[in-house]
Amino acid sequence: MSDSIATSITLNGDPYPLDADTPLTALLERLNMRRGRVAVELNREIVPKARYDETMVRAGDHVEIINFVGGG
Repeated sequence: MSDSIATSITLNGDPYPLDADTPLTALLERLNMRRGRVAVELNREIVPKARYDETMVRAGDHVEIINFVGGG
């Protein structure tokens, strides 16, 4: 039996499971999103790209991710 406790965040308005506190960059990788092509809001505050590596996503957090798509 695992000692980890499943937790969740709200991601773009929907519940999303996490196993533990997760670095924002790891969450973006898990979602197959490139950090240079997204904007992230964590608990109603924009996270500067320079702080993605040090920002932790924790149980109960509200995360909004906007993915920029090019095209015409």
